[in-house]
Amino acid sequence: MEKAYFILMAGLLAGCTTFAGNENGNRELVFSDEFSENGAPNPAKWDFEHGFERNEELQWYQSENAYCQNGMLIIEGKKEIKENPKYDPNSKNWKFSRKNAEYTSASVITKPAINLKRGSLEVRARIPFGKGAWPAIWLLPDNFRHGNKHLWPASGEIDILEYYRINKVPHILANFAWEGADSGAKWNAKKIPLSYFQQKDSDWLANFHIWRMDWDEKTIKIFLDGELLNEMDLSKAVNEGKNKGKVVPFEMPQYLILNLALGGFAGGPVDADAMPMKYEIDYVRIYKVN
Repeated sequence: MEKAYFILMAGLLAGCTTFAGNENGNRELVFSDEFSENGAPNPAKWDFEHGFERNEELQWYQSENAYCQNGMLIIEGKKEIKENPKYDPNSKNWKFSRKNAEYTSASVITKPAINLKRGSLEVRARIPFGKGAWPAIWLLPDNFRHGNKHLWPASGEIDILEYYRINKVPHILANFAWEGADSGAKWNAKKIPLSYFQQKDSDWLANFHIWRMDWDEKTIKIFLDGELLNEMDLSKAVNEGKNKGKVVPFEMPQYLILNLALGGFAGGPVDADAMPMKYEIDYVRIYKVN
């Protein structure tokens, strides 16, 4: 029975540690970054997205907005003008028709040697919450970054964390996506008002929290501070569109994305007075489950 599958570059983790207590059994740490050295993120572990990426978001992604400080990875959203080198006033594509970006931020992604399929992932973080903030912890299939973007969403998307406002109300989201009958995304989405968490902890926004994903051959589960938020029965994730019978969702190794988007389809209007915004990640840990 397949329990875990990882592609890990030699030397990324000095030694392995086994932990007990996970509902799926013992966990063996196979990758971690504690961000203990100040400066740029470890280039052996992390890469970056650049420029305008998706969802008509307002930020320009650049590596300078991600840095390690005081044992944390900081992804900082700033209000600053960034010239679009691909500007084309005649283009109908939003990525080219914008002369400038009014904001900058960062999107940090794991290197191809650190893809994940099965196992457990933990991220301890404190999220920004100003209007327009759209921080996320999510996974996309490795084929996506190698140019096969047409296979989204058929290969599957896992959103361990999204935070944004829905009808002006802040929400925490945990989602799964695959291909629907129209070849667009079909969602198993859980949208939880932030007030649910604040009722249990009035200082919720000021504190760090642990997001966890457990992925085995039957299910993918998303937890926040040990509470189950959403669960995907993989037998029910069946593509229904043009990739029906051709692509199986959640069967390809995926890479991790940590990003702070600003505005866009979900982020909404950005409060410029809330800038700069800081998304603080204490650690990222990946476990093989035995």
